[in-house]
Amino acid sequence: MSSITIRPVAAPDLPAVLEMIKGLAAHHEDTAAVTLSTLERDVMGAAPWLTVLVAAQGKVLLGYTALCPMAQLQFGVRGMDLHHLFVSPQARGLGLSKQLIDASIAAAKDQGCRYMTVGTHPDNVTAQGIYLAAGFEPLDGIGPRFRIKFD
Repeated sequence: MSSITIRPVAAPDLPAVLEMIKGLAAHHEDTAAVTLSTLERDVMGAAPWLTVLVAAQGKVLLGYTALCPMAQLQFGVRGMDLHHLFVSPQARGLGLSKQLIDASIAAAKDQGCRYMTVGTHPDNVTAQGIYLAAGFEPLDGIGPRFRIKFD
């Protein structure tokens, strides 16, 4: 069995990522409206809107994370929102969430970000624990939100 790598998404990965996005939406009782075309536009286009990293074992994708840029323009500060984090059911318990979070933090730092935020469903105490263990701190406000500062 080959080792698991975390890497930027590539065009051939998009159909598998699309299925994982639909799986995450279904988990949250949402209906995904994303299409392969809009996914390609947002992650592979001339001006990508999102940074997507995938966890791969050989050619099989086991999870992904999607990062969306943020800013505090008045302070000249860049940030990143960890918009999605998904690990396939068959790959849970292997430490992929931590690997994807660590890779996401590294990607945010590489893009000059000084912080990262993430939100979870109020009932998802497992995810909340994972983010706290990764160094995120709770933020006050609507729903569970967390932030980690860099520097």
